[in-house]
Amino acid sequence: MAVVVGYALAVLIGLSLGLLGGGGSVLALPVLVYVMGIDPQTAIPMTLVMVGTVSLVGALPHIRRGQVAWRPGAIFGLATMAGAYLGARLAALPFVTSTVQMTLFAGTMLVAARLMIRRSSRTPAVEGPYVQPLCRYCWLWLPTEGVMVGVLTGLVGVGGGFAIVPALVLLAQVPMTKAIGTSLLIITANSLAGLAGYLGRVDLDWHLTVNFTFLAGIGTVIGAYLVQYIHPKHLQKGFGYFLLGIAVLVLWQNQKLQKPRAESRMDGITVVTSQGRQSRLLI
Repeated sequence: MAVVVGYALAVLIGLSLGLLGGGGSVLALPVLVYVMGIDPQTAIPMTLVMVGTVSLVGALPHIRRGQVAWRPGAIFGLATMAGAYLGARLAALPFVTSTVQMTLFAGTMLVAARLMIRRSSRTPAVEGPYVQPLCRYCWLWLPTEGVMVGVLTGLVGVGGGFAIVPALVLLAQVPMTKAIGTSLLIITANSLAGLAGYLGRVDLDWHLTVNFTFLAGIGTVIGAYLVQYIHPKHLQKGFGYFLLGIAVLVLWQNQKLQKPRAESRMDGITVVTSQGRQSRLLI
């Protein structure tokens, strides 16, 4: 039953990627960990394979329609690739445990939820192909934000579409219709770079990865087609609250896992000394 539910959720993840240009990828990791029972440190590179492949499939219809901003996409994409590889290497450090990664992942989801909810309640101030930029040289921030998004991708397997789309629109003056397709290509690039950082360190369940990716790809193709008829803004608010609930669930699960570990550290052996006193040796 868990496998059936997991595969159904894979289609929904792809649907979100096709409709919103991001967001759905943050669901892949909790589905693999809590529904499929995969260890987080193995699930993260599996997520990168799925998200990268599905994003590429979702980007193809946008490329055919000419809805990709290649120059800002290349600037942002190269920065995210460098950050993703760095994040994957940081994940190998001893203090970066599964609990640390899942906690960081939950924090990322909270940020994504907040951005989606806020964005859904705003009315565009300017109609037309471009929006008013925040500042004259905002595009200079693209590489900086790209590196930060990439590091998150490598560490916790998040594609980063929730941050890439607004960055392209507000900083690079990319129209929303082109920002979604460009975001999908950037997610593909930083997923590949992050996966390169994990190669040789983890063994992936390729059977599950391929099946999950295939179903998510179907959802992405459907979403990329429906985006012509459904305004993504109508979906963002509900999806944002859904992400909020998932983030709370992840934090709660992490807290539950921490309690048994704390109790196990308190286990010990009671020793009776020659004076009749008892002492406890922790093991």
